Amino acid sequence: MSFFKLSSVMDSLAWTGLVYTVFILHFVFACQFLLLQPLVSASDGKPGSAAELFERVSQSIKVKHYSEAINDLNAAIEADPTLSEAYYHRGSVLRQLCRYEESEKNYKKFLELKPGQSVAEKELSQLLQAQRALDTALKLFDSGDFSKPLEYVDKVVLVFSPACSKAKLLKVKLLLADKDYSGAIAESGFILKEDENSLEALLLRGRAYYYLADHDVAQRHYQKGLRLDPEHSELKKAYFGLKNLLKKTKSAEDNVSKGKLRVAVEDFKAALALDPNHLAHNVHLHLGLCKVLVKLGRGKDALSSCSEALNIDEELIDALVQRGEAKLLTEDWEGAVADLKSAAQKSPQDMNIREALMRAEKALKMSKRKDWYKILGVSKAASISEIKRAYKKLALQWHPDKNVDNREEAEAKFQEIAAAYEVLGDEEKRTRFDRGEDIEETGMGGGGGYNFGGGGQQYTFHFEGGFPGGFGGGGFDGGFGFHF
Repeated sequence: MSFFKLSSVMDSLAWTGLVYTVFILHFVFACQFLLLQPLVSASDGKPGSAAELFERVSQSIKVKHYSEAINDLNAAIEADPTLSEAYYHRGSVLRQLCRYEESEKNYKKFLELKPGQSVAEKELSQLLQAQRALDTALKLFDSGDFSKPLEYVDKVVLVFSPACSKAKLLKVKLLLADKDYSGAIAESGFILKEDENSLEALLLRGRAYYYLADHDVAQRHYQKGLRLDPEHSELKKAYFGLKNLLKKTKSAEDNVSKGKLRVAVEDFKAALALDPNHLAHNVHLHLGLCKVLVKLGRGKDALSSCSEALNIDEELIDALVQRGEAKLLTEDWEGAVADLKSAAQKSPQDMNIREALMRAEKALKMSKRKDWYKILGVSKAASISEIKRAYKKLALQWHPDKNVDNREEAEAKFQEIAAAYEVLGDEEKRTRFDRGEDIEETGMGGGGGYNFGGGGQQYTFHFEGGFPGGFGGGGFDGGFGFHF
């Protein structure tokens, strides 16, 4: 190739590159002009273009695209620092987001450019009011006061700053603290519609489901949050705390089914210790513990556990029944009848409850009888010879002739001792008494012998061969027909 041909080719390439460069520059300029034209026009005082800008900002706010609105306003102010309406709109957006310090500066700049604008002055006043209300609510919440802050948030902050995520999250926390779990779920749901990846909203909503004992849904919220941030400390604590609670609960239930009741007691107690505030779950733990303690015959402990369950849910029929059984174990007959009667009224078709009530009523009736074993000071397993010895000893001790100074008391005691022996010294009567039959109502004794009245009843006692142990018949002062 000759030198002239090479030179011609290079000249051609240079011209082509130059033309291409000029085209690119014109294209970039044209794009910038098209994008910035509304802002430039606005700065030139053309109201139509400014109106388009603010209309676009308004539409962004309506669909809650606050960042886009602020970016448009930032570009407008950068293009024209004297564009007063842009400051006003930016102040308004920032107020809604509760970015109060930035908002205040924009309102003040607008009023500097356009003094005396009453709307802006009013909004600036509202901004300062909302700012104070939010600060107060946060301080009260930190101090443990959960009632007043909710009013500040609802009636002030979210009225003037409806897009304030800090206030929305605080409201959810306050609802949780007030045990309004359904309200907390609803409010955190609104937050997640705007930002489905809000870690704090996922945590708070999971807690609300947790305290409603909807553990599966709670766990899904925790898991989603941990997928977004595996090292989030609060989410990890909530997630593993829930898993541990479910593990302990299952262990307790499994040990009950295996008959390992004492181990189950310890598992129930361990599960209850994990979160004393989880009432919706703990009510079932208390009930489970009460049932096991009743089976073990530990009435006093069972009574405490069932009462805890009823403190949480006074309508829990199963807890009423179990507390009735626990009261039977502690010989609180009237309390047992009251609990079982209440349970029977709530569930009149339950035959098991009716049978338990009948047992309690029988026990109450028996408790009001005289305990002949106790009067003679012998056990229910005492032999007939032990009963006779006890009777002889007490009859000698309380014979009226031997208790001149307290004759009336001695006569009453002597009569009671004789009545006890009349029942327990007779095999048939003793058997009927042990079965719970009311011996006094069916009558006792036969003709001839020792008669006395007591408590509206007339008893006759006759002892063949005199007192047990060889006491002979005869008279003695006082008219009892016996002498020692």
